[in-house]
Amino acid sequence: MDETERKKLIILLNYWTEHNKEHSEEFEQWAEKSRNLEEESICDDLLAAAKYMNEASARLAQALYKLKGTLPE
Repeated sequence: MDETERKKLIILLNYWTEHNKEHSEEFEQWAEKSRNLEEESICDDLLAAAKYMNEASARLAQALYKLKGTLPE
């Protein structure tokens, strides 16, 4: 991967991580709304989706950390 691609990937990883965080928060908000409507199974699914989104974000952050570690100072 050349330097231009590395820089672009850093930008993308930052964006994807933040974007996932926004989605995860929205899933949690809708989970609470579905709980209030007594839709417990839907709530569980939305909370699981938020959890998986957070796990994906953690992996993206790990990739970003590794990538930044390979950049020249």
